[in-house]
Amino acid sequence: MIPRYTTAEMAELWSERTKLATWLEVELLATEAQAELGWIPRDAARRLRERARVPDPERVREVEERQTHHDVVAFLRVVSEDLGEDARYLHRGLGSSDVLDTANAVLLVRACDLLLEELDRLLGVLRELAHRHRYTLMAGRTHGVQAEPVTFGCKVATWIAELERGRARLQQAREAVRVGKLSGEVGNYAHLPPQVEAYVCQRLGLQPDPASSQVVQRDRHAQYVTALAVVGGTLERIATEVRSLQRTEIRELEEPFAPGQTGSSAMPHKRNPILSERVVGLSRMLRGCALTALENQALWGERDITHSSNERIVLSGASTLLHYMLRKMHQVIRGLRVDEARMRRNLESTGGLVYSHRVLLHLVERGMPREAAYAALQRAAAAVWEDPSPPADALVRRLLEDPAVRVVADEADLRACLDPEPYLRHVDEILERVGVPRRQEVAT
Repeated sequence: MIPRYTTAEMAELWSERTKLATWLEVELLATEAQAELGWIPRDAARRLRERARVPDPERVREVEERQTHHDVVAFLRVVSEDLGEDARYLHRGLGSSDVLDTANAVLLVRACDLLLEELDRLLGVLRELAHRHRYTLMAGRTHGVQAEPVTFGCKVATWIAELERGRARLQQAREAVRVGKLSGEVGNYAHLPPQVEAYVCQRLGLQPDPASSQVVQRDRHAQYVTALAVVGGTLERIATEVRSLQRTEIRELEEPFAPGQTGSSAMPHKRNPILSERVVGLSRMLRGCALTALENQALWGERDITHSSNERIVLSGASTLLHYMLRKMHQVIRGLRVDEARMRRNLESTGGLVYSHRVLLHLVERGMPREAAYAALQRAAAAVWEDPSPPADALVRRLLEDPAVRVVADEADLRACLDPEPYLRHVDEILERVGVPRRQEVAT
């Protein structure tokens, strides 16, 4: 991943030095396991542990490009340069994929832990936001058109619930990739027994793959990258809502805008939702990574290397992208400006149309046929829509012009339908479901 979208933690995790260090650990554990079985001298395994050093990545790259054209062989050649006779015990009975896939599992688990940590930070600020705005009324919108009142806290609750599901998928994906294999070139343990695999995996915090070929099967990696892409899709949904509600005509939300920040090279007034737009753009990249990982499932026979080249990009790249996106979304939510007054003005700007369902139910309860009530409301609503600046009670005023409505309902009853209180009735219950405690619980 390019530095612009790379966090320091992921850069270190997916660095060449960390990769080579993990390869070396797999190799050393394999020698120790064989020493335990009496297959190689214990002293040799001990000396390898003491003397083997993580090789210089540039030196390994040079050997690969000029000599071996094979990264694992280049790595072994450089590591062995200072090990003397004991070097013959390195990589004994192993295939390249035994090292690569087992080391990859270690790195993917660590990456997932970083992602889960960052996701938990985001969930924390979202719960604070939902708690703070549990009763902040705003217009709910469907198809981009005002529908009924909702609270901003309840809107945020849907984000929290979706991210919690994403978190569960990440946990499942972590377990899916938390497997190693040292089963040899076609997965039948021809040169090393399963005990060696079990020893290495146990010390790396992995589970042995119950049935592998030359590689760990790629449905595991597809699950991992797809889980990342789904979380990215949730971040995109949040970012899209922030962008939508930051539009000049709405202006209910605004992502943070730092002092001295420039929105446009030509228009000094611009305060653009660039962080949210960045998250949306990068989520598209994540979905591309997921498609690539899904394509990697079908390999020829016990293995080909059609997955190998792209995995060097998508596994580290997808992990790094999502970590960056989570951090940026945390920045957006932590500094989000919520204009409560604007939300209320926008809610009232359509003259009470957002309460049409309540009015419809009231008219039906008072004995008006549903079809007639619906038609009366639709006529009144059409007149309100045509008013360039309707008063907050415009719907009631228009309805009272209809003789059929006046027969069953009086003005006081209709105005009572414009009370937003029923839309707040179950807010606390909804928020409790996503881990946001009731206000009195917070106070105590």
